[in-house]
Amino acid sequence: MSLLKRMPPKRRRLGLTDYRKRLKLVKSGLPRLVVRKTNNQIIVQVIRSKLGGDETILTVTSKKLRDYGWRASLKNTPAAYLTGLLAGLLVKDKVEKAILDIGLQTPSKGSKVFAAALGFRDAGIEIPLGEEILPDKDRISGKHISEYYKMIRESGLQTTQFSKSDESIYMNLEKHFEEVKNRILKELCGA
Repeated sequence: MSLLKRMPPKRRRLGLTDYRKRLKLVKSGLPRLVVRKTNNQIIVQVIRSKLGGDETILTVTSKKLRDYGWRASLKNTPAAYLTGLLAGLLVKDKVEKAILDIGLQTPSKGSKVFAAALGFRDAGIEIPLGEEILPDKDRISGKHISEYYKMIRESGLQTTQFSKSDESIYMNLEKHFEEVKNRILKELCGA
């Protein structure tokens, strides 16, 4: 018998995978709604666990929102919600119920990952979510971003957060959000 300890898997050593949490998600038997944030966009995937490896049913990034006229940032809360909604509508005929997988991200109230999950649920797919952790409607529509933009403009501060070309978008982001949401619903649902 060897005195050497067995080395843990590389992904565990690097802190990339929590195998206990992953095992619970896989044992549920439900497809996983995987939501990831990058520096530039939001990624929403629907993944089914199978022996021999996972099967990716659908991948949608927030870049796809450009096809529906979205002109604001691809990494904010409204973009996360719309990406989740788009993913839910595209996979609705293949999945009825899913479970949220946020990986190693720390769950915090009103975060982008929960906005994406809410959009997915609003597309008509059952997903267990605690109502207290979801972002409110003002945050989903981008009201907080518009208020911040207006405050910066009124104070005369210089910032590189917002591009000059999209000035009209950020003055009333809620209206732009509703236009894009309605366009997505119209094209994918005929509503």
